[in-house]
Amino acid sequence: MQVILLETIQKVGALGDLANVKAGFARNFLIPQGKAKPATKANLAEFETLKADLQAKEAAALKAAQAIEAKMTGTVCTILANAGDEGKLFGSISTADISASLASAGFEVEKRTINMSEAIRHTGEYDVSVTLHSSVSVAIKVVVKGQEE
Repeated sequence: MQVILLETIQKVGALGDLANVKAGFARNFLIPQGKAKPATKANLAEFETLKADLQAKEAAALKAAQAIEAKMTGTVCTILANAGDEGKLFGSISTADISASLASAGFEVEKRTINMSEAIRHTGEYDVSVTLHSSVSVAIKVVVKGQEE
């Protein structure tokens, strides 16, 4: 199915591109989320009139993401969790825990934008990336310390 992208989407295309995607991906995700429109003649003509507004919104979102990236670079999140004698956690650290820790540091990020390479199940230091925009991501350090009950 051919669609017009209304925003930049990783691995699909940039704003204004005509992209061939699977019909289910377009019908179930891109179109309901307002990220794309079917590529019809009427939609192509309508897109040309809205193109400048969409590009301005995209540029503003990118600029805001770059400003947050500048502030967030070098951030260290410390999370206290129940751990055994050898540093093994009772449970694990999730993206929600990291999001809450970043919120207490003054950075409001959604947990779905946090990318962890592996589950955190031991105390120590871990590198985690946060995707702020489709082209902007920042690396943060997560320090997990064990606490005694």
